[in-house]
Amino acid sequence: MKRETDDIKVVKELQEAKECIKAEVSKVIIGQNKVIEELLIALISGGHCLIIGVPGLAKTLLVSTISQVLSLKFNRIQFTPDLMPSDITGTDILEVDSESGKRSFRFIKGPIFANVVLADEINRTPPKTQAAMLQAMQEHEVTAGGVTYKLEQPFFVLGTQNPIEQEGTYPLPEAQLDRFMFNVLIDYPEQQEEIEIAKTSPGSMRYDLKKVIDRKRIIALQELVRRVPVSDSLLGYAVRLVSLSRPGSVDAPEFVKEWVSWGASPRATQYLILAAKTHAILDGRYTPGIKDIKEIVAPVLRHRIITNFNAEAEGVTTDRIIQLLLEKMKE
Repeated sequence: MKRETDDIKVVKELQEAKECIKAEVSKVIIGQNKVIEELLIALISGGHCLIIGVPGLAKTLLVSTISQVLSLKFNRIQFTPDLMPSDITGTDILEVDSESGKRSFRFIKGPIFANVVLADEINRTPPKTQAAMLQAMQEHEVTAGGVTYKLEQPFFVLGTQNPIEQEGTYPLPEAQLDRFMFNVLIDYPEQQEEIEIAKTSPGSMRYDLKKVIDRKRIIALQELVRRVPVSDSLLGYAVRLVSLSRPGSVDAPEFVKEWVSWGASPRATQYLILAAKTHAILDGRYTPGIKDIKEIVAPVLRHRIITNFNAEAEGVTTDRIIQLLLEKMKE
């Protein structure tokens, strides 16, 4: 009982911290409030994000700014066709002792050894290199020369993809996409926001950012999220919502059978519940509800519902299907 009382107190503190985080980030990033909140939800949930957006929308600046505010080590990796797995994970180098002449190998850690890793244009590198990155995401460790190195927690990967230029890319298979908790869309700013952006020159501004919470606090919050209770009715809602996305399901609506090749897996249900809990505590509530599911369902299911040729021909997006699924749940 005491732990639950303490947890509720922490939830209230986190709600205040969230507002401070958003205030600090907004010193640098104009607009994109929903994107900032989705990144925070994924981070505190212990998940990874895939970010889709055209060049020039400040994706790198956004991620590095959040890292500064949260006192986390940040690394950016530019994925290219010639990138090797060792360029990400690190490599062994041969050293010779100047006195004894003895030779030994020493492991030099790669850029994956950070709290926040921005995998820029992750689909521009071959599958072998993608696999090295995705293994680290799944296992939170790197193996080199027969030695396994644990990655420091929290460990948060943000992979970006350019939705326009697909020539010379290696699209992530669905099984690898499924390892990303969220698929976050970054859209163009509103007109007034773009006016504010236009007043500044690229790279000319320097900001004094206050650190709101630290690494140890984030780890404690990740543990708190997993203790948050969930009602059976909410679990049932999440399970039914995900199952309706599968064209082979008995209760699948006609639009799913017409437009969807493959629906979301049980992992999607797990992430729905986890993200709903995090959304609730960021909002100052200790117990999640259906409205929390509705707020985070799009980034969770967006890359897990695989549409078919009919949907492509009719211009139907996964976001449209998700909206129809939510409407179906009201019936």
